[in-house]
Amino acid sequence: MNHARVEALIRELLVELGEDPDREGLLKTPARVARAFEFLTSGYRMDPEVVINQAVFTQDTNNMIIVRDVELYSMCEHHMLPFYGRAHVGYIASGKVFGLSKIARLVDMYARRLQIQERLTEQIARAIMDNIGAEGVGVIIEARHLCMMMRGVEKQNSMMTTSSVLGSFHDDPATRAEFLTLVNRLRPGEM
Repeated sequence: MNHARVEALIRELLVELGEDPDREGLLKTPARVARAFEFLTSGYRMDPEVVINQAVFTQDTNNMIIVRDVELYSMCEHHMLPFYGRAHVGYIASGKVFGLSKIARLVDMYARRLQIQERLTEQIARAIMDNIGAEGVGVIIEARHLCMMMRGVEKQNSMMTTSSVLGSFHDDPATRAEFLTLVNRLRPGEM
């Protein structure tokens, strides 16, 4: 990313919005925004194989493995406003398992791109399926979108839920039901 170019563009944007980019509070804003966008879009500069970093281990198991409540922060590609929420990721191993943190890192990698939630959900599921040859994968994302909350319809309590199910999670209703049951069971402290 060309920081100088992004800074110049942000400075121009401030002027177009009717602001004075030379006032004290805005003097360093173009540089701060450039650094923020570099971080918020860092997923474009990542490769799933590097993120996984060979943390795939042979394990003679075909149990369902679920990681719930992986927080995520992304930016809507339509308005470039944030959406945030949590991902629930499950898979049935077929002789290989991931190092646990790699699932969260894959979620972050794909979330740190301009996104729509539907694509984000599918990308995570596909990356897991492709990298460990899982028997099945299920991903559910629940997120709040500031483009719906701050502008447009201004609905403060709306939440979008998307799911992607591949392999046995798609083909076997019992497997899909088990995944949904485990994801939706009560969390600690909820009664």
